[in-house]
Amino acid sequence: MFAAEETKKVKTVKKITPVRLKNIALYYLKRFDTTKAALRQVLMKRVNEYAYYNPEYDKTEAIGWVENIISDFERYGYLDDKRFAENRCRDYIAAGKAKRYIIGKLKEKGVSEDIIEQCFAEQEYSAFDAALKLAKKKRIAGFRKDETERKEMRQKDMGVLVRAGFDYDTVVAVMDYRPEEDC
Repeated sequence: MFAAEETKKVKTVKKITPVRLKNIALYYLKRFDTTKAALRQVLMKRVNEYAYYNPEYDKTEAIGWVENIISDFERYGYLDDKRFAENRCRDYIAAGKAKRYIIGKLKEKGVSEDIIEQCFAEQEYSAFDAALKLAKKKRIAGFRKDETERKEMRQKDMGVLVRAGFDYDTVVAVMDYRPEEDC
């Protein structure tokens, strides 16, 4: 009785063409600053989805279109891995993130190690200052109000800083820091 009424909806996927891929890429770039690898992943996801629903479709031509679009956008200045890395690096440093965390996030987005090294060479990064920002934000270590609570929570506070990606020496320096020393 219900079987006749319930029909499965078949997903229809629009045909992949160079113009459609270019429009998808432009719309994505309008919303997000991204890397070549991330844009390639977005476009290839669309190509693979179309190929999945249309088994007779040959993806080799579409892969060439994707590479042409990426090279064109790089030439136009729409895509720039160095600019992306500098912006993200600056934002992460301002947020008090550890160098390991920043490197991991940039590699995840497909930024090459050479660009990451250049980015850190150009930026002023201090692991102690970054860890201090995190401690102040989380109100841990020397930023706890009560001295007895500081002593009780020392191990947990150290764990927070280590899990955030800071090395042991930096963590110990932050744990021994007292905000009153600045005054």
